[in-house]
Amino acid sequence: MTRIIRILFILTVLLPVTRCGIFAQTNSVSATGHVIAEVIPISTASEMSQLNFGRFSPGYQGGEIILSPESTISVLGSVYQGTGSFNAASFSVSGDVDATFSISLPTAPVLLTHSTDAKTMLIDNWVSIPSQGIGTGVLQNGFQIVYVGATLKVGTLNDNPVGVYTGNYIITFEFN
Repeated sequence: MTRIIRILFILTVLLPVTRCGIFAQTNSVSATGHVIAEVIPISTASEMSQLNFGRFSPGYQGGEIILSPESTISVLGSVYQGTGSFNAASFSVSGDVDATFSISLPTAPVLLTHSTDAKTMLIDNWVSIPSQGIGTGVLQNGFQIVYVGATLKVGTLNDNPVGVYTGNYIITFEFN
């Protein structure tokens, strides 16, 4: 009987200890984490003003019209510069604030075609402000205007009869 009493005594003492271990509280806390994600403006480029060599007459031997990015014009050869407006092209480039970008101008001559026949003129010697090259442009406040000029090769009046000549060119803005 002492053995039974001993077992009952042990059970009486151990049972509360075991139950306390089962129902003991854990020491845990929670914290709230924060997340941030920023959507930046997409990089864009669009033409603000067209490259415009203005009005002129080729003369007896033709020549060149050089239009700078600052919209100044020089005429070489027998080309007579007429009245009216002319201007460099301008492009609005936008994107992430202070991003840098590279400018690639046409490397091959661009062809202008007469509006009613197959006569053509060539444009080459492209220049820009900021200048062409890697990382030459900076989007201060997320924006910059790029100005573009070039040289128009003009033939004789027979080569380039009176009329309007048009064409297209591609300038690439690559963000670094």
